[in-house]
Amino acid sequence: MTRGEDEHSNNEPDGDELFRLGAEALEARNFAAANRYLHGALDRERSPDHLSLYALALTQYTGNVQAAVPLCQEAIRKEPKNPTHFLRLGTIYLVAGRKKEAVRIFHLGLRVGRHPGITRMLQALGHREKPVFPFLSRTNPLNKYLGKIRMNLFKR
Repeated sequence: MTRGEDEHSNNEPDGDELFRLGAEALEARNFAAANRYLHGALDRERSPDHLSLYALALTQYTGNVQAAVPLCQEAIRKEPKNPTHFLRLGTIYLVAGRKKEAVRIFHLGLRVGRHPGITRMLQALGHREKPVFPFLSRTNPLNKYLGKIRMNLFKR
């Protein structure tokens, strides 16, 4: 190894350091930096944590859900017992405006194991009551307006 190569390897952060920096940047909502750091970490090591966190950063930074979802699904396939991956995939679906899929993924994550982040997300999203008339669609005016009346009556 030449002297130049040795200096280069000492100056460049390793995959774990890039992952830590990316996670901190994502927490601080600095999506550009998070995307850059986590992409670098993923290039060095394709671990489930790197995959799912990079997928979340990619979605937050670029809005590219089509690329992020398969990455997160790969993380879940590699580590199916980790509810954190389900939290990240559900969050990606929420960013994409796909609330129904997000809730389904959050519930799958809770089956795998308890996770306070998933619980918080589900509480923030709220709970939908069954329609007044289950044989009619949710969007049917009878269900919509009778459901609102039911909510107002039982809310007090």
